[in-house]
Amino acid sequence: MSEFALEVKELAKVYQRHGKPPVRAVDGISFGVPRGEIFGLLGPNGAGKTTLLKVLTTLLRATSGSATIEGFDVATQALEVRRRIAMVLQETAAELFLSVRDNLLTYGRFHGLDAETSRKRAADVMERFQIAKDAGRKVQDLSGGSRRRVQVAKVFMVNTPVVFLDEFSTGMDPILKRAVMGYLREEAAKGRTIVLTTQILSEAEELCDDILIMNRGKQVARGDLNALKLLSAGLYDILLTFDRLPETIAEDVARLAPLRSQIAGNTIEVSLKVEEASVLEIVQELSKKGRVLRVEVSGASLEDIFVELTKEA
Repeated sequence: MSEFALEVKELAKVYQRHGKPPVRAVDGISFGVPRGEIFGLLGPNGAGKTTLLKVLTTLLRATSGSATIEGFDVATQALEVRRRIAMVLQETAAELFLSVRDNLLTYGRFHGLDAETSRKRAADVMERFQIAKDAGRKVQDLSGGSRRRVQVAKVFMVNTPVVFLDEFSTGMDPILKRAVMGYLREEAAKGRTIVLTTQILSEAEELCDDILIMNRGKQVARGDLNALKLLSAGLYDILLTFDRLPETIAEDVARLAPLRSQIAGNTIEVSLKVEEASVLEIVQELSKKGRVLRVEVSGASLEDIFVELTKEA
């Protein structure tokens, strides 16, 4: 048996358009994900992430290349693949006309759970996701955030070896999101493989063992956070807090051509790609603009790396 729960080889998905050039939404992607790993799939809007997820979850057929889940081909053995995955795609709605409880029970029965096991697991996940009070309500009557909780709760009803999560934390408050991140780590520790996409890069930075960054259908970077930082050497984050924000600080920062910058209250945060020797000089020049209360300089965050690697989009 392969060491990989998920293997993708030269996968491509091309959309033909009448009277227009075809769109290569996924363009020759190859990677493998070991069992028990949390794998992050990142990229700007239009990078091809959702198309790739749909191919891997048997909702779309690839134009060329291949992909397997637990050794089963997603194109020719789709039923076997579906038995081994649970998924939450961004546009996938829960069953709107069923109650929260019946959504979970139905999902459990679809995956072969007996009635008693389904009831016990549904009661447990409703408590964990703070939706027990809505158990009898139809999903169509819930807020968007509560609907998302029902969707994500489903994957904890079953023990499929592979889980796909597309923007899992949408609509969750910070406390629940933190709890769900803990649940995901627990599932990975049990040997489940989790593939997730997120626009909240701090989530990926905290959760993922391995990250693949896509842009325009292609892979632009792959590795854990430390490996990605090596690809983006020379990226630095600078934080300065003044007792009073200097009047010209916005213009001074703009002249540095930062990857990103933010001014909040009397604090400025700047991300730059510069030579290491220049960092101290920049801090000194900015510090001359006013009385500085706090200074921090750190290496690149995942957000900095992401911006740098996808800035041509």
